[in-house]
Amino acid sequence: MSLVLALSALFAAGIAPPHSVQALVGATLYDGTGAPPVPRATVVVRDGKIECAGKDCKVPPGAIVTDVSGAWITPGLIDAHVHFGQTGWADGRPDAFDVRDRYPYEIVASDLAAHPERFFRSQLCSGITSVFDNGGYPWSIEMAHRNRDDPAAPRVAAAGPLLSTIDFWLNLPAERQFIHLKDPDAGRAGVRYLAARGADAVKIWFLVTPEQTVEASTPAVMAAGDEARKLGIPLIVHATGLAEAKVALKAGAHLLVHSVDDQPVDDEFLALAKSNGAVYCPTLTVFGGYARLGQSRGTTNPPAVDDPNGCVDAQTLRKISESVTLKPADAAQRDAMAKRLASAEAMMAANLKRISDAAIPIAMGTDAGNPLTLHGPSVYGEMEAMQAAGMTPTQVLVAATRGASLAMGAEKVTGTLEPGKSADLIVVGADPIKDIANLRRLRFVMRAGALHSLGELHAAAAAP
Repeated sequence: MSLVLALSALFAAGIAPPHSVQALVGATLYDGTGAPPVPRATVVVRDGKIECAGKDCKVPPGAIVTDVSGAWITPGLIDAHVHFGQTGWADGRPDAFDVRDRYPYEIVASDLAAHPERFFRSQLCSGITSVFDNGGYPWSIEMAHRNRDDPAAPRVAAAGPLLSTIDFWLNLPAERQFIHLKDPDAGRAGVRYLAARGADAVKIWFLVTPEQTVEASTPAVMAAGDEARKLGIPLIVHATGLAEAKVALKAGAHLLVHSVDDQPVDDEFLALAKSNGAVYCPTLTVFGGYARLGQSRGTTNPPAVDDPNGCVDAQTLRKISESVTLKPADAAQRDAMAKRLASAEAMMAANLKRISDAAIPIAMGTDAGNPLTLHGPSVYGEMEAMQAAGMTPTQVLVAATRGASLAMGAEKVTGTLEPGKSADLIVVGADPIKDIANLRRLRFVMRAGALHSLGELHAAAAAP
């Protein structure tokens, strides 16, 4: 079943289409701004936009009314760090787990370009109403433009091909997802190319090696940042070390994806982030996905899939079950990975708490598409890791809504439930401010005014 057909089925069943007047009544409302909850609230939606949200909203005559008493309403979740050019399993990252003998990469990449809808389904089914593709093949830009205002898909923004400080090999013969940021001229040319293609941002993959040091890459990164500023395009930077993160901020980074994991952030970092108005997307759980896939290789136990609402497509689940057939790593490699991961996770958590306490905006993002970081339900583990790092549930909810809308440049359109904004919201069966894990208890998802029941979303996601 296509999601278009699924949406048609929703309408046939009496669920409100986007271009109508409807009201959700009786739930406790968290509007995403960080304001206190509003009990027994009413949310009025007209023509796909919020008309009123709060205690004193009146139900218009003739509105389609859905009683959600005893539930909680929040803005739809926003994953500010995804990759539609990756599958969520090994076949999308042959640089880490090479399965090209059974899944030729050119076929995998072609299928991803042709069928993003299976990830749209899993995202909506998980309560995600907007996503930001932080880098991939050029087709991702056109995909974002095509689906941005479709109520049958999340709102999509895309950065397109990444500017990489190393000449990374994972490309196709006639398509690149990595543009080598070899010098300042290459940086400026890459930014101009992305602007001409209509990219929503410029993403720099700031990798550091013994041969390609932070100092060696700095002139090219600064040039790319300067060109992005001139052309009015937001700059995203993947930087996991404190030194390169500071360079990224000096280059004008609007969004830092991935935590600083090598040492504690310092006052200079915090000052640079504040002066930029930068958003920090910690992306805490993605490396754990690589570790879990590595641990399952050569065993009899496929990796567990954390998917409480049954949103992951059958093709992805089938591939995950094949993880046990992959050649295992030796014990020394597994032990080294586990030790490095534990150290990095502790540093990431401590840095997130300090950055949050400094009132720097935080955005929730998963890096979905990487091995075992699945499009859709990976948001739950990510938000729970943010809470475990010391953020309050309210802070995490704001990061997953308003903060993530700031990261993707959509704060005027979505991210909070305020009049005039897109009617992107979720209804859950338990209080997320007591425990962010309660967002797993999804009942309804509304995207641009189209109200989807969880049952229908699950059926669409599970369909071939």
